[in-house]
Amino acid sequence: MLMLILVHGASISGRQCKLSNLIRTQSEPMGHARGEAGATRGHHGDRCSFQSGRDWIANPSFFKSNSPIKLLCVAGRELPPICSDVRQKQRLSIDTLPPEVKAPFPCDPIIPLRTKTTKDFQEDMERAVQTGDWREVREFYLTTFDSFIEINAAFKREANGSFNTIDDSGVNAKFVNAVYDALLNTPQDIQKSVLKGIINSLLREWKGPRTKDDLRAYFILVQNPQYSSTSTYVIYAHLLRQIAALSEADHHFLVHWLKKLSARRFKQLVERLLQFISTRLFPAEPDELPPLAKCSWWVPSATKVLALFNAANSVSSPPIMPFTDFYNITLEHIDFMEEYRTWQSYGNSNRFSFCQFPFILSTVVKKAIIQKDSEQQMISQARQSLVSKVSRRQRVDMNLLFLNIKVRRAQLLSDSLEELMRKRCDLKKKLRVTFVGEAGLDMGGLTKEWFLLLVRQIFHTDYGKILCAATYTLMGLAVYNSIALDIHFPLYVYRYVLTVPIRTRFQIIKCNCSVLMFCVCVCVQELARGLGELLSYEGNVEEDFYLTFQVFQEEMGVVKAFNLKPGGDKIPVTKHNRRGEQAQGTLGGLNKCMYKQFAAFYHGFHSVCASDALMLLRPEEVEMLVCGSPELDMSALQKAAQYEGYSKTDCTVRCFWDVVLAFPLELQKKLLHFTTGSDRVPVGGMAHLNFKVSKIDVSTDWLPISHTCFNQICLPPYRTRKELKHKLTIAISNAEGFGLE
Repeated sequence: MLMLILVHGASISGRQCKLSNLIRTQSEPMGHARGEAGATRGHHGDRCSFQSGRDWIANPSFFKSNSPIKLLCVAGRELPPICSDVRQKQRLSIDTLPPEVKAPFPCDPIIPLRTKTTKDFQEDMERAVQTGDWREVREFYLTTFDSFIEINAAFKREANGSFNTIDDSGVNAKFVNAVYDALLNTPQDIQKSVLKGIINSLLREWKGPRTKDDLRAYFILVQNPQYSSTSTYVIYAHLLRQIAALSEADHHFLVHWLKKLSARRFKQLVERLLQFISTRLFPAEPDELPPLAKCSWWVPSATKVLALFNAANSVSSPPIMPFTDFYNITLEHIDFMEEYRTWQSYGNSNRFSFCQFPFILSTVVKKAIIQKDSEQQMISQARQSLVSKVSRRQRVDMNLLFLNIKVRRAQLLSDSLEELMRKRCDLKKKLRVTFVGEAGLDMGGLTKEWFLLLVRQIFHTDYGKILCAATYTLMGLAVYNSIALDIHFPLYVYRYVLTVPIRTRFQIIKCNCSVLMFCVCVCVQELARGLGELLSYEGNVEEDFYLTFQVFQEEMGVVKAFNLKPGGDKIPVTKHNRRGEQAQGTLGGLNKCMYKQFAAFYHGFHSVCASDALMLLRPEEVEMLVCGSPELDMSALQKAAQYEGYSKTDCTVRCFWDVVLAFPLELQKKLLHFTTGSDRVPVGGMAHLNFKVSKIDVSTDWLPISHTCFNQICLPPYRTRKELKHKLTIAISNAEGFGLE
């Protein structure tokens, strides 16, 4: 909410007054960080209604006790705080003014009529380009951007129409696009006059709550292409601050108006905001922008406006652009853990943090935050175990600092489940895996191998779907230890990872069939197809389908029956009860069946991976953390590869990449598994794999070897491409087990 307070004497002439000093105070919506508010007079000659000024001060709603007020320096002095007594005295003094001074005036100005059309403007531009006479075009730009009223007069479809709906902004989008498309092709003096007019518009006295015409002006001004230049960033920043300071109701209108923009222009505006944030954080030239300390509100304001675009994208169906296009990659180079700690300490309060707006953080940053947070939890858990041993004067074994999993390859699944159940209290410690009978030391590679083999066995058809429940804790353990798994669940499953405990959602019995179908469609697709056919069937349901309110499920090779309601096996499904009370009661039965699975998933995952950082994620990002990146780009791996003992121009290295790039996908995955211990691509792609090719001075009769803990493959100095391909294929196709050199 924005307020104007009369703080100095007013020169009154008839029904008009001249405000000599203004203070603007600002209370940010949503409890976010406040930008420093400032108010400067518009250009000389501006007048305002004194009655309106009286209303601002007399209206108690503008002075809520919980609204933060930040004072400004006026004429070089910092004004004292305005207490409630002072405000009351000001209100009473204005109420006692003579009646002729308090004569009422219209609150909303009348917008002048403008008749120029898109065609007229384009003809003016063509004529100006041909003749070099820009006077008419110059006058149009100079007049149009001089005030919010003139902006509405030029671009509003009906000058004094209301257009007070979220569905229609009332803006002539075609005309706006034509004017802005031509602007950068006009002489510099015209472009400067537009910027000067925008400055005048933004610096005019605010008149209390914004009208829809004001929102339209902001909506039009934010599309100006001139803001791509750093020379206009000061103006752009003030525009963004005013938009960010609007009320939630006004933001609601802007969100729905923004989603009506064309995909191309919408993306341009998003990219411009991202570039503004990046340039403010990391300017190309130190003196290019004002000192960061003096304009710390720039980035928060821009991020809040970017949040409006993200909201517009989210409410659009389908989305206007991928959610990943809102990522700001430059934020990977800031102290994001400090941002995370600020967010943990202050939440969505007055202290700005990028974590308040997680849509702008890339999955790489979020993974790093989760990884650092997990490491801190591991250290804390290990410290507690150590202190407990010392306090009881027991012998300290370094193994107590880890979650030690010891398994036999032949009994991998049973040993793993037994170890996890027996050591549940240690799940938050650093994971360390040992394969019985193998000399390998786990520095990360054995852990990746264990996860890979375990997931393959769990999803083997011999074990049946019931064993998928064993993966829930495993998934949380994998994310906690930064390991990607070859697991594929419907996206809806990952949504539940991010929700509050799911019991409340699944105990809602009264629900229509569409909700039932939605839940089932994403979880049990085979059952969903059958229900869809049942609900849409036009014939004799009872005789043709011959169904009851009972379902069957296979568990470990045994088919079990479940009644969806009491006595369901004796109640036939008919055309009349498939959608009525009988069908509604069916949801309760399905809830019970599904609840056990989802509860196991939720609690298994969160028993290990409980972190505030999960709140930063979208369901798609949780899936990426669990499964890794879907793209296996060996060319990107080649560009990011490091070398030890070789250079990238050596014959062996060139032959290696020729062979690898020509491999089919299956062999490329085997190479990845051989070198890293996993065939999954980490979040962020191959560039984040830290892949290393090293030289080993042995006979070329040797096969390649690898150090999976360090993502390193060691190659003898093979002389030919044929020899390298033969030896490499044998190695990656037959590798199993670990040893020590």
